[in-house]
Amino acid sequence: MAAKKPVSFEYVEPIGLRVLVRKDEPKRQTKGGIALPDAAEIPTITGRIVTISKAVENDEDVPLRQYDKVLFHPKNAIPVDFESDNQLFVVPVEDIVAVFRREAETE
Repeated sequence: MAAKKPVSFEYVEPIGLRVLVRKDEPKRQTKGGIALPDAAEIPTITGRIVTISKAVENDEDVPLRQYDKVLFHPKNAIPVDFESDNQLFVVPVEDIVAVFRREAETE
């Protein structure tokens, strides 16, 4: 029997009311400039939406778009073993608690 080749994925598409989020790097320093040791890391729960599902894209009541910076509750976030740094998570829409927006510039 020939050995199976490992499956190579080209992209991850969330299904249902879910988005794919790339978690931000954890903070290594406070705003005041104090360096934080690894043991005292503050869990980072912000990130950027990489991909949205078709259900989210077609739902006018869900104001999420690709590349939005979001704050999410990590309890139900599912890690995706897709990259070596493993910073990708499939997050249910109900666990997105905030979207960071900038006001549109007016002329």
